[in-house]
Amino acid sequence: MNEYKWYVIRVVSGQEKKVKSYIETESQRQDLQDYLPQVLIPSEKVYEMRNGKKRVRERNYFPGYVLLSADLSHGEMAPFIKSVPSVIGFLSEAGGGDPVPLRQSEVNRILGKVDEVEASEQEVEAPYIVGEQIKVMDGPFSGFTGVIEEVSEERKKLKVVVKIFGRNTPVELNYMQVEKQD
Repeated sequence: MNEYKWYVIRVVSGQEKKVKSYIETESQRQDLQDYLPQVLIPSEKVYEMRNGKKRVRERNYFPGYVLLSADLSHGEMAPFIKSVPSVIGFLSEAGGGDPVPLRQSEVNRILGKVDEVEASEQEVEAPYIVGEQIKVMDGPFSGFTGVIEEVSEERKKLKVVVKIFGRNTPVELNYMQVEKQD
């Protein structure tokens, strides 16, 4: 019976997906997938407005690190993982020492956070600041520019003063309807 523990490997930053893909492909090719059931890159989806379009991108919680559940008692596993291109090594107490598994509380916290993010709604990156210039990108005020007067983080809404027919008019908009002005 395999005893899986979670380990952290350090990888070249920006190469996390490539490393994950390589490990999964090579472990199947070398028939090692029984000793390596899961490779994980903790990440979240972030929505942002750019040039009037809503864009989705993935942001890593721990850039430069990949988590994997593995049974390293199998003699070939640790050398196999260390030999993957862009892998710097396992996280260990002493540099280059034996890999140290994560504590169960750490795993639960990380996996719980990953589950929580997958279940939660979209998160908008780009915190808005009172007094900041924005351009309305959607809705009846599309094309208007305004100044943020109030930010409601919980409701993801902004109170914006827009000049309509020469008068300052306060309107309430959600984050996805506006774009920051440079």
